[in-house]
Amino acid sequence: MSGLGTGFDPIGIVIDWLDACRERRLEDLLALYADQATLDCCSGERFIERSGLLRYWPGKLRGATEAAFELDEVLPEQECVRLDYRDYDGSTVSTKFWFDAQGGITSTSRAQERQS
Repeated sequence: MSGLGTGFDPIGIVIDWLDACRERRLEDLLALYADQATLDCCSGERFIERSGLLRYWPGKLRGATEAAFELDEVLPEQECVRLDYRDYDGSTVSTKFWFDAQGGITSTSRAQERQS
């Protein structure tokens, strides 16, 4: 996914997402998501739209460790962007991001923890 011709920079949005998480800026984080966004966890849980995101994110941001939300790698893939980073608890994870035409995050899918 290149971002060329899309009118937005998908990697830049993922970095903004990571910065909002790192700085515990819930409103800025939520503003990056499209209205109908879904968040899928590796546990099988799904959080839908703003109400679902509001159930998921506040506790994660409040409980974040010192090592949380550190960037390991960000990679464009064919239809999404993959972010390898430290989750709220410091574990290493990968999350994939998909976007709408306006650059809103439509879906995130967190994969199982990666080996450090």
